[in-house]
Amino acid sequence: MTVRPEMLNRRQMLERSGLGLGMLGLAGLLGNRARAASQAEIVAAAKTVAPKAKRVIFLFLNGGPSQFDTFEPKPSLEKFAGKSPGKVEYEPDRAGHFMPSPWPFARHGQSGLWVNETLPRMAKVVDDLCVIHSMKTDEANHEPALIQMHSGVIQPVRPSLGSWLLYGLGTENENLPGYVALRPGARLVVGPALWSNGFLPSRFQGMGLVSKEGDVEKLFGNIKSPRWNRREQRRQLDLLKTLNQRHLQQRESDAALEAEIASMETAYRMQTAALDTFDINREPAHIRELYGDTPFGRSTLMARRLAEEGVRFVTVYYVTEKGLQPWDTHVDHNVKHAKLSVDADQAGAALIQDLKARGLLEDTLVIWGGEFGRTPYTEVRKPEKLGRDHQNKAFTMVMAGGGVKPGFVYGATDELGMRVVKDPMHVHDFHATILHLMGIDHTKLTYRYSGRDFRLTDVGGNIAHGIIA
Repeated sequence: MTVRPEMLNRRQMLERSGLGLGMLGLAGLLGNRARAASQAEIVAAAKTVAPKAKRVIFLFLNGGPSQFDTFEPKPSLEKFAGKSPGKVEYEPDRAGHFMPSPWPFARHGQSGLWVNETLPRMAKVVDDLCVIHSMKTDEANHEPALIQMHSGVIQPVRPSLGSWLLYGLGTENENLPGYVALRPGARLVVGPALWSNGFLPSRFQGMGLVSKEGDVEKLFGNIKSPRWNRREQRRQLDLLKTLNQRHLQQRESDAALEAEIASMETAYRMQTAALDTFDINREPAHIRELYGDTPFGRSTLMARRLAEEGVRFVTVYYVTEKGLQPWDTHVDHNVKHAKLSVDADQAGAALIQDLKARGLLEDTLVIWGGEFGRTPYTEVRKPEKLGRDHQNKAFTMVMAGGGVKPGFVYGATDELGMRVVKDPMHVHDFHATILHLMGIDHTKLTYRYSGRDFRLTDVGGNIAHGIIA
């Protein structure tokens, strides 16, 4: 005779399993607390390096500036001018002939670094520059190269360099965002994914701001309440905070809710701090003239003001309303490069000069460059208006301040600038070195997500000790 198992009704099932459900809830709660504690321990363990820099300003030249018309002279291009480069990896059907820079190079400063004639102001601060000639990325297309330069990988959406730094170091000014992305033009290739927090808590997200306006009142919509004064807003925010804190107690270690509460507080405090810090008209006329009255110049001055007030990481993108990638000079390269250089030269040199005069260059790392460089040969899309194609296997990035060697050249390429032959600097190496300068061991700064411990440099990255002062 078969004995049938006891049949349970719904009430009996809930009674018998209730304790188990409670244990599951307790395990989840304890797990959240344990993860929060372990994450704090991870961050603390990663800060084992003596920092040389406190903040970063990245002047990002969207599209990829030509190293052969800025900081890397190649005399052999004169010898091979007009000759075909033969088989090349990137779109060989459009490859034309080797093209030397139409502008001369000269040595400048006590360091004797080479600078192209199109960068006369950068030539005056050359003894503060650390020029890296051996940069490499994995992709020669804009979107993946942009993403990799910001996040270390070619696919979205991972945390950006600025978010990792904010996660590891925190902010120095609770009244302002710790990470700000300034873009003079509203549109940008890839866009917000470049300053994304990815899987990091949302409080590490960069604040994107269209910074073409010099008038601070036009920069921020709705930063001031049209109905309530600050005292009334404070009372409202305190009430919301009380309600949210009660809600948070019922949902312990809810990172999203904690970040929402923090963002409300920051938004409230920004009503005064932001209007002061972002207002470049508070600067004397000679400082505004130093940077230049252009969207990129004004944004770079704004970046200096933010850094001065404790913002950890600021990126200034060189974009315009009409040009998402202004430095992408596939056509009419010589004409476009000459025009673009005026703006980038003035703002870049002004930032270095201004930071140095204020005693801030020593612990502010300035970076000047794009997602890749250009080819030493022409690209023929319009025979009458020759351009330069993308070059990701060997290009130049410039640093200053923040613990890097001044008046120094790192790495080298072959005689035609086609390949790196000395001290290669992959993006992972680049990021590892930046984290090191900021006092972080890149191998220890991790975040557990989806069952894996992630880091900015993935499973690679070697610190370029050769550039560190």
